[in-house]
Amino acid sequence: MADSFRTITAPAEGYLREKMSKFHAFALPVKSADEAKANIAAYQKKFYDARHVCWAYMLGVERNEFLSSDNGEPSGTAGKPILGQINSFNLTDILIVVVRYFGGIKLGTSGLIAAYREAARLAIENAEIVERRQCGTIDFVFPYLAMNQVMKLAKSGIADIVSQSFNNTCSMTLSAPCDELEALRKRLEDIDGVSITT
Repeated sequence: MADSFRTITAPAEGYLREKMSKFHAFALPVKSADEAKANIAAYQKKFYDARHVCWAYMLGVERNEFLSSDNGEPSGTAGKPILGQINSFNLTDILIVVVRYFGGIKLGTSGLIAAYREAARLAIENAEIVERRQCGTIDFVFPYLAMNQVMKLAKSGIADIVSQSFNNTCSMTLSAPCDELEALRKRLEDIDGVSITT
């Protein structure tokens, strides 16, 4: 199992013009398929006048959750080349959306593959790539009175909030690098009323 992975820190863009067609590429850091799909829907809505909004995403430290779409382009000419660039850079937790405005000149299969691949590459190269460590998670419950202390710790930069629920009993899951999990666990245990469940 991998103990570190490569991803991007913030959204980045790339732009390519090929035989009058314009290709706008957007690389986004994402944590889940739901987050990726919400972003895809947002780009489809924003660029409703584009001929094609093609995309690919890769998730997880093991890089085994991925999906791509040609969005009406000939099969294998858009989504796969975009995914291929994600693989070339060995990235995960990333979504790349490439918006194409058709310029009136057909590019052919090889031309489309090259254009989508190049647009995706440009967006990745404009992004800041970082290496992150594999994370573990801690599940815990706490009383509402401890909310301020828990949220302060959760937003301190040590951990990421994976899930949270605020009902009669509040619950939360935090993820952190493996070598910081024990320190995080101790800090949580120091907060009155916190009960760690995993």
